[in-house]
Amino acid sequence: MRTYTVKNILDRTLKILVLTGIWLDIFGKPERNGKMWIIYGEEKNGKTWFSILLAQFLSLSEKILYISAEEGLGLSFQDVCKRANLDEKNKNFQAYGYVTLEDLKAHLKRRYAPKIIFIDNVTVYVEELKNGGLQSLMKDNPDKLFIFIAHEDRGEPYTATAKMIKRLADRIVRVQGLVATVGGRTKGGQFVVDQEKAMILHGSNIIN
Repeated sequence: MRTYTVKNILDRTLKILVLTGIWLDIFGKPERNGKMWIIYGEEKNGKTWFSILLAQFLSLSEKILYISAEEGLGLSFQDVCKRANLDEKNKNFQAYGYVTLEDLKAHLKRRYAPKIIFIDNVTVYVEELKNGGLQSLMKDNPDKLFIFIAHEDRGEPYTATAKMIKRLADRIVRVQGLVATVGGRTKGGQFVVDQEKAMILHGSNIIN
């Protein structure tokens, strides 16, 4: 086991995500390598829409992979991509439907594999992530950021696996009524996914 001196720790070069604007305000300056985030909320509250918007922004500087395991790449996923105004020419944004974690691991070993992976959602992968599956995924990919999307039950991520991800997550996002509230290891803040619809749900005072 190797130990580190204070100088060793301070001299380490860390991979920091390049964020600007509202994204920098709410997420701060997060590390990318070996980290996980979670985005959760009740159904039809905008968590996939928010996730696509975040993925689109991150793809401006890095290649990302969005695993749409629950919805697949059908009509509903096409609709949310249209609502997010995804650029058809954006080659840094890549998507799959459901793939096994073993196939995903194999894909991520490729030389030019994406470094940021969205997994939508935890419920679909709950069996594969149990019994050390999550730890194995992270251990095998120390240079990547995994962003997990989860359903919500009684104010918390749904399934024990999703709750564990929340406990380990570097950034935590809860989406309610088209408003995403960011917490975790940052000062946090709120992102309004759709201003007009959010005002209908929350009233004119969206930000608490």
